[in-house]
Amino acid sequence: MSETAEVPLRAKQAEPTPSEWDWVDRTVWTERMLAALGHGVKGNKGFSLIDKVYRQSTLQAAWEPVKANRGAAGTDRQSIEGFAANAEKYLNELAKDLQEDRYQAQAVRRVDIPKAGGKTRRLGIPTVKERIVQTAVKRVIEPIFEKEFLPTSYGFRPGRGCKDALREVDTHLKEGYTHVVDADLKGYFDSIPHSLLKERIEERISDGRLLELLAGWLRQDIVKGLERWTPTGGTPQGAVISPVLTNLYLHPWTKEWQGWAIAWCATRTTSSSCAKVRNKRKWH
Repeated sequence: MSETAEVPLRAKQAEPTPSEWDWVDRTVWTERMLAALGHGVKGNKGFSLIDKVYRQSTLQAAWEPVKANRGAAGTDRQSIEGFAANAEKYLNELAKDLQEDRYQAQAVRRVDIPKAGGKTRRLGIPTVKERIVQTAVKRVIEPIFEKEFLPTSYGFRPGRGCKDALREVDTHLKEGYTHVVDADLKGYFDSIPHSLLKERIEERISDGRLLELLAGWLRQDIVKGLERWTPTGGTPQGAVISPVLTNLYLHPWTKEWQGWAIAWCATRTTSSSCAKVRNKRKWH
């Protein structure tokens, strides 16, 4: 095969419809809601969502993975064990605070995790209560954004993972796609402009109370030792809600790449990506 030869596109299997998603919280998303999402909701936006966040069933369901994941305490020093000792009481308080618009985002504890080569990764540790509320919000809003995301994106998405991406890469290599673009977005989590991210969120969500809750997480203070500051951009790497927001911000970029690459982002993990190019001459 010549270096510039086109490789024919293969037929793709149909992606599951929202009604067929097995990862969706069915106590939040009914069959009727999922069907409406699949056909296109009015104005292409989600509305009246905050009441689904502060439901006792949603918060209880959100608490379970937070408890299972364990993790360190946040700035309020409350541990998983401490919350578990009075979980019913704390969940009732969270529900009431959210319902009455009294809930306030708490500061995030910043720690540096060692990486290879003497480098470090900045990790944000929200409080246990914050992790529960973020998980509840994620369960409510994730299907709205998942409906828009491309099937060739695998990073931080439900039902997808790195092994799926590797299988995709292997398939395309066997089909003759041998030119690969490998890119890494340096400091991606910390560099997202808040104004543009909020615009992307508002394109799909119109519930003002939920929008304010999300905005509060973008402007919540960061604490590292004796230092405390308010970020002007980014979303904490380590926060439950961050992967959804970072995927959302990157989505228009992934759509642009589809015009010239096959299986764009087959290995995308939000901050890094690769694409298999159909024709090497496109780069000249």
